[in-house]
Amino acid sequence: MSRITTFILLGAGAALTLAGPAAGQAHHGSPSGGDAALIQSAMSAAPAAVSQGATVVAMGADGQMRTVRPGTNGFTCMADNPATPGPDPMCMDANAMAWVMAWVARTPPPADRVGLMYMLAGGTDASNVDPYSERPTAGAPWVQTGPHVMVVGSQSLLANHPSGPTPDTSQPYVMWAGTPYAHLMIPVR
Repeated sequence: MSRITTFILLGAGAALTLAGPAAGQAHHGSPSGGDAALIQSAMSAAPAAVSQGATVVAMGADGQMRTVRPGTNGFTCMADNPATPGPDPMCMDANAMAWVMAWVARTPPPADRVGLMYMLAGGTDASNVDPYSERPTAGAPWVQTGPHVMVVGSQSLLANHPSGPTPDTSQPYVMWAGTPYAHLMIPVR
């Protein structure tokens, strides 16, 4: 998931500061090349059938979300977050966006609104247990997940899936277990 990251926090309109990449890690894709590059990065997050009709948003230097391209299908896509050490563009449906907004506001997510997020380019997270961690704890690695989808807003779906600080990202696992923002990560390799 890539920290539905500080990038999502910003992308959802929160005024949080982006964390820099881990020491020795390179930035992967602050798309330089204008809106066309932002759209290309954002569209890589989901199947073409979803991303072609999705709204694409980007953050301005002032922290305001800007619509780069309006959409028609209820999905919103964002380009790669340059603050993480790996590529992590994402697309989410309206229910997932409502879940993200609750996470940003640190309020309970909407009940009974299951949402879907695509991250087909993979993702990199600072923590699998702390939804607000911006960097791994000293000596801990970034949690790197390959192409995956996330299901949010369904606590019952999480039963019988493993969780913890160092998940096996090759199988479904729970991120941020024990918090209101726990969700299922499902690899799609």
